Amino acid sequence: MTAGSRGDVAPYTGLGAGLVRAGHEVTLATHAVFEPLVAGSGVRFRALPVDPRAELHSARGRRLHDARTGAGKLVRLARMARGAVDEMTAALVEVAREGEVLLVGASLGPLGHALAEGLSVPALGLHLQPLHPTAEFAAPVLGARSLGAVGNRLSGRFVMASVELMFSDAVRSLRRHGLATADRSRGRRRARTVLHGYSGLVVPRPRDWAADLEVSGYWWPHETGKLSAELEDFLAAGPPPVFVGLGSATVPDPERVSREIVTALRAAQVRGIVQRGWAGLDARGDDILTVDEVPHSLLFPRTAAVVHHAGAGTTGAVLRAGVPSVPVPVQFDAAFWASRLTALGTAPGVVPLRRLTSEALAGALCRATADDSHRTRARALADRLAAEDGVAPVLAALGRLSG
Repeated sequence: MTAGSRGDVAPYTGLGAGLVRAGHEVTLATHAVFEPLVAGSGVRFRALPVDPRAELHSARGRRLHDARTGAGKLVRLARMARGAVDEMTAALVEVAREGEVLLVGASLGPLGHALAEGLSVPALGLHLQPLHPTAEFAAPVLGARSLGAVGNRLSGRFVMASVELMFSDAVRSLRRHGLATADRSRGRRRARTVLHGYSGLVVPRPRDWAADLEVSGYWWPHETGKLSAELEDFLAAGPPPVFVGLGSATVPDPERVSREIVTALRAAQVRGIVQRGWAGLDARGDDILTVDEVPHSLLFPRTAAVVHHAGAGTTGAVLRAGVPSVPVPVQFDAAFWASRLTALGTAPGVVPLRRLTSEALAGALCRATADDSHRTRARALADRLAAEDGVAPVLAALGRLSG
């Protein structure tokens, strides 16, 4: 079970497909809009109410951009999410009753674990970001700046407490569905196995984490199909282009951002593929093609570089493709992932959305495409990621539960 944007869902389609191949029956419970992502995977689908794209484009969703700090954005997100969680609770109870094990995405963590307790079934946490407190870095949703060992731990505790509070009403409402719920403070103290769907090569496992917090490796999304004829023709018509997309992120002024992107691409003298995404980007010209959703695993390896919003899923896709990138973090954990790309040497620098200009983006693109060191490091890391199997640790954890 998971909720949120496409990046909060897509990795679980690949993990689910891997579990199906190993003989498990798997159901993905998430927003109805994402049902096409499981097509052909063998994973069953149960729809949850709430359209996350509509929520982000609502007046409440647009106000997320008004907050100037990570903590401020988190508070606004919590207010927006509480109502959405209440809408989804009944559907989650219904689908949870059918499961022998609940696999709980971080976006539904407290509610998913409360459901498991109420139904007396085992649960595994499946996180896409390192949310648990550590001295080694601050809570990723608050940004990339270290607050020192004590401050980093406190920031992690603040975020975990905020998430628990976000779900408190929904957890209490489980009693109306005939489910007994444990005291949440006692629940937080009890050990829970959590597997993290990214590579330790990208974010090393913190040394101060408890033993039941594991880093499994990436869960690559289940992707099928092929690139459109129009896209294939564009790729064949010239040198490898730069891909630009902000995924499920929204922006306050998509027309301005689109103009800056087009100017930057032409200033850097590169062709471009611009993805509309949830931001509604749009660009025209013989040297630029605008597309809708495309399989990252098929397109990214054929590009000169990728400009992206540094969401956890897109960051993984770029690293898998072995191409340099220019992160344009928008909000929440994006600054954290962007900082990891620059630390790994696969990105020349960060161009935050609030400081996005054609000059800044063009300069970063020139460095990303002209300096071979970024591509060399990206290719070497991609080769190492290809040798990892993120599904195997989840299978092992499931085996321990059944044993």
